[in-house]
Amino acid sequence: MLACAIVRPFGWPEAVVAVPAAALAIVTGAISLDDALAEAERLGPVIGFLAAVLVLAQLCDDEGLFHACGAWMARTAAGRPRRLLAQVFLAASAITAVLSLDATVVLLTPVVFATAARLGARPKPHVYACTHLSNTASLLLPVSNLTNLLAFAASGLSFTRFAALMALPWLAAIAVEYAVFRRFFATDLDAGAQAPPTSDLPELPLFALATVACTLAGFVVTSAVGIDPAWAALAGALALATRALVQRRTTPKALWRSASVPFLAFVLALGIVVRAVVDNGLDSALGHLIPDGTGLPALLGIAALAAVLANVINNLPAVLVLLPLTAPSGPGAVLAVLLGVNIGPNLTYAGSLATLLWRRIVHAHDAEVELSEFTRLGLYAVPASLGAAVLALWASLTVIGGG
Repeated sequence: MLACAIVRPFGWPEAVVAVPAAALAIVTGAISLDDALAEAERLGPVIGFLAAVLVLAQLCDDEGLFHACGAWMARTAAGRPRRLLAQVFLAASAITAVLSLDATVVLLTPVVFATAARLGARPKPHVYACTHLSNTASLLLPVSNLTNLLAFAASGLSFTRFAALMALPWLAAIAVEYAVFRRFFATDLDAGAQAPPTSDLPELPLFALATVACTLAGFVVTSAVGIDPAWAALAGALALATRALVQRRTTPKALWRSASVPFLAFVLALGIVVRAVVDNGLDSALGHLIPDGTGLPALLGIAALAAVLANVINNLPAVLVLLPLTAPSGPGAVLAVLLGVNIGPNLTYAGSLATLLWRRIVHAHDAEVELSEFTRLGLYAVPASLGAAVLALWASLTVIGGG
């Protein structure tokens, strides 16, 4: 399943192999039908949430939000590549946190290419920032990443407490990444650029911004009153979709495509297959490797294991495998897993599907990604940012508490 998701033979969607694989697991008895249905029921709200956020992000792009973001970056960078890198970090971190990592990879990366070209700056540092931050900056909110949604469901935390515990790790990881990028790409950042013309600045899409703000507020309110936050995401997507349909700027078919239904089917099928693998011995094999407790050494060990596993089998299966094993230890252990599976994938191409998708987008812009350079950057950034994030998580748990 993972190999086909990475290679995409004949351009097939991930679900073409994943759905039959899940059916095969049920037919052969690797997982019972009742357990498969239970897993589907558990993942159902998560998948619905993901679909709504994907539609919301695409509609924000249709409203011109990302185009306006690119114009803001170009204007405020004032022809300075180092300042542009800071603007890309700010924009990518905010977009990833609020609209998910898919928005950063699919929608922001082409904007960053265009912005760098407009300034005459070398695009590499800024484009690489998109893929690193699509993973690292997805730590803050439950909506930022599919792995977050799964961890949020397993942690038992409210939306606001999850965000409060992850705020300091989020800031720490981004700060370390920024320091590494400034050093690693010093030559590219010292190259010349030019200030863009100040005319023809796009109008800020206020309705889209207001909808996103109301959706975020809805996440907090629904979580506080015990309602699934997926309803808030659905309301935000419906508000933008209704406006776009009335103004004839989109179609029902386009909305259906933006929900990425084949990918949602892949996630559901992957959950069933991973559950079968876990129930047939992987849980006991990994159980011996997971440290006990939630002290700093234990959190470091859990995060490191999660990072390694994410690069071996991809971060989505890794989080599905590790959450049932760490949830009994409490929210601290679950969040440590999340740090590992979100930051760890910056080490290799195969660490996350978002990185693979980013690589395709880079190639579509006639740019090259060197494996050696990508890996060297990961070796500098991942251990340092993961260590800083775990230390920050331990501090947050100590001050705020994980209950």
